[in-house]
Amino acid sequence: MISNTRYWFLLILIVLVYVAGMFVTLFENDSAQFAVMAMRMVQENDFLSLFKGPEEYLDKPHMHYWLAALSFKIFGLHDWAYRIPGILATLLGAYSCFGLGRLLYDNRVGKIAALIFMTSQTIVLGAIDVRTDAVLTGFAVFAIWHLAAYIEKNSLKHMVLGAFGAAIAFSTKGQIALLVIGLPILCHLGYTRKWKMFLNWRVIIGLLVFALFITPMLYAYYHQFDLHPEKIIRGKGNRSGLFFIFWEQSFERLSGEGVGKNSSDYFFFFHTFLWVFLPWTIIGLVAYWQKAKSMVKSKFKYVAGQEFLTLGGITLIFIIISFAQFKLPHYLNITIPLFAVLSAGYLFGLYTDKKKKLKKILLGFQYFILGVVFIAAILIYFYVFKTESCYSYIWQSAIGVFIIYYCLKHEFYFYKIITIGAISSVLLNGVLNMHFYPSLLEYQAGSTMAKTIEKNNIDTDNIYKISQAHTWALDFYNQEPVKIASVGDLKYRKDIWVYASDKELDILKDSGFDWDRQLTEKQFRITRLQGKFLNPNTRKKVLNKMHLVHIY
Repeated sequence: MISNTRYWFLLILIVLVYVAGMFVTLFENDSAQFAVMAMRMVQENDFLSLFKGPEEYLDKPHMHYWLAALSFKIFGLHDWAYRIPGILATLLGAYSCFGLGRLLYDNRVGKIAALIFMTSQTIVLGAIDVRTDAVLTGFAVFAIWHLAAYIEKNSLKHMVLGAFGAAIAFSTKGQIALLVIGLPILCHLGYTRKWKMFLNWRVIIGLLVFALFITPMLYAYYHQFDLHPEKIIRGKGNRSGLFFIFWEQSFERLSGEGVGKNSSDYFFFFHTFLWVFLPWTIIGLVAYWQKAKSMVKSKFKYVAGQEFLTLGGITLIFIIISFAQFKLPHYLNITIPLFAVLSAGYLFGLYTDKKKKLKKILLGFQYFILGVVFIAAILIYFYVFKTESCYSYIWQSAIGVFIIYYCLKHEFYFYKIITIGAISSVLLNGVLNMHFYPSLLEYQAGSTMAKTIEKNNIDTDNIYKISQAHTWALDFYNQEPVKIASVGDLKYRKDIWVYASDKELDILKDSGFDWDRQLTEKQFRITRLQGKFLNPNTRKKVLNKMHLVHIY
């Protein structure tokens, strides 16, 4: 097992990467949108109603927005304040991976699982581009850990904590939380044959705790929707928030009704997994295969020291979410804790195995991933977005020294596999959080225009737009949503500013408007990167522009 000194050194490095990402501008759409929704709660002192722009929001429960609003209340309306609950939930998830790994295997596996979880690409990304999945993942694995501990130890404490975690997860994203918690637990019950543990008075206490902690979310849904059947939500009247969260939500996701369809590819999550679990992808795949082969060979009979919670949970979750008609890469975040524990258990098995061939092969893959990351870092710094900062060379050189030292150091392959993997994540995400994303966000017009507005002392109360297009970043950094007005309404207003695209400027011109000042910022949908944008020589061809014009 790697030494405590090295372990904490690697863990501190990745935490520093998380901290660096806290202060990056919010991404459109989801992060900025959710921050605006939480900001509205604070500004209007209304914590029972959720709005997405001018529309009432039914899609997701309230917990993520409540936590962000609480952070805003304590620290103020800052992008880093919005990210605090998500990062804390991620740290809870890492500690829960440690607890689950220790429960199913031993203390050493738990430590490796926590490190793998913290350095997985989608988890690091989820701590900067914070969505509901960060809170869902953290509390879901917390619930899985304690419910599994209840099965093993018959402890009321673990039942209560598991029920609490499940309630917070359910209050964050609805039925999917019960799915991702319930399936691994059912697999564990089935494998250990301990069904009687859920025919117990402690389970009743757990259900009461669960009901107690979801009550605030249910009341908020009831207050906003059930008490107002006259509201038209997504083209339908008489919408019940309670019926939606207990029944309709998951079926809408699976069918694409309400949220739309974006993929009918049943293998979407299989090829997406190849990057979301980097730099541990190959290890995760081999661990899954070896565990599956072992289970089939034993005909799923219970063997002391073995577990089916991770393998069964991953398999069933993958199958179910693959049938959804609306898919996004971050939906896989909920499987990463299970993969982390499974991979850690497999790696520790290699540690005790004297055979070197497989260890050499896995180390070769880790070196390959590190090489790809190194090339990517060079391209980002010296080609995609050229750096002029001496500071960046200092930390890059320090990481380079560490990488060279650990690559050349003579030690067991097991130590190198873990160390090289963790450092690959630190290098890649350090470059992304401290250079790539800040440079990329210079092309997000909403946030850059907000800086221009502040610099020019423009009254945000006098800014309008003539389309329904969302302006989340501008809304958040102005700390005030841009007002929507028709072209006809603008004719009766003087001394105002209009935020518009090129096409909307043409509409204003054709309608007889004139302006005496025009501020312009570059615009690109930064969450949908493409080769032409990343290539500095062709970037201008795919850029759009957003304008702020003063109509006098």
